[in-house]
Amino acid sequence: MGTLALAAKITHVPSMYLSELPGPHHGCREPAIQGHKEIGRRCRDLGVDTIVVFDTHWLVNSGYHVNCAEHFSGVYTSNELPHFIKNLEYAYPGNPRLGHLMADAATRGGVHTRAHDRTSLTLEYGTLVPMRYMNEDQHFKVVSISALCTVHNLPDSVALGRAVRRAIEEEYDGTVAILASGSLSHRFAQNGVSDQYLDKIWDPFLEQVDRRVIELWEKGDWKTFTAMLPMYADKCWGEGSMHDTAMLLGALGWDEYQGRVEVVTPYFPSSGTGQINAVFPVR
Repeated sequence: MGTLALAAKITHVPSMYLSELPGPHHGCREPAIQGHKEIGRRCRDLGVDTIVVFDTHWLVNSGYHVNCAEHFSGVYTSNELPHFIKNLEYAYPGNPRLGHLMADAATRGGVHTRAHDRTSLTLEYGTLVPMRYMNEDQHFKVVSISALCTVHNLPDSVALGRAVRRAIEEEYDGTVAILASGSLSHRFAQNGVSDQYLDKIWDPFLEQVDRRVIELWEKGDWKTFTAMLPMYADKCWGEGSMHDTAMLLGALGWDEYQGRVEVVTPYFPSSGTGQINAVFPVR
């Protein structure tokens, strides 16, 4: 049946788009952009046909949701940071079949999930930013899964991740990559001083915890990391309560996962938050 070929935790900071534009910040996120392009190249080399994104900018207040329209297109301006991302044009093919397979598998596994194919739902920038650099030529189909989960339990997101892999490997005829699109620590710089924090973390404590987490990932100490994830997400303001990371690790085996992470774009601060591009070997 199908293959899960690549898994990664990625940044989607809006300063990546700003980095493209003329002005004082031109080129400021080039390493992150090149990291996305490298992950896109690896997906092509592995024969990936669809990229599934766990998007921490898609907010949901009930249930889990999959955006699997036949096609996505539009012009996007961030309502959160309209001075960073504005008038971004996009167009990508979708994959309704895979979206329904994943939603059905999750629901059968006890985590009620809805797939939306005939929908006016648009993509959020947790999906649009990485697709801009990984999928400029629309080579990959795209499916987005809600991961800014406001009233959800992390174990349910782990279960959803497990179901995503089951659907891919047992029911889908194709090759898929999954991306957890979100930060490590995610405490934005305070209003009024944000310009001073474009390339700074909000607090040294956050950076030290982030760096320790990366060490655990590189060592493959998943029992320690999964045990600390709820507190890490809470005390370090993990983006979307780190439901994207729980989904990713659910798909990889959670605390039984044995991979050692490869850092593609080294840890960097952005507007107070901690960011990385890292590939999680699929086993």
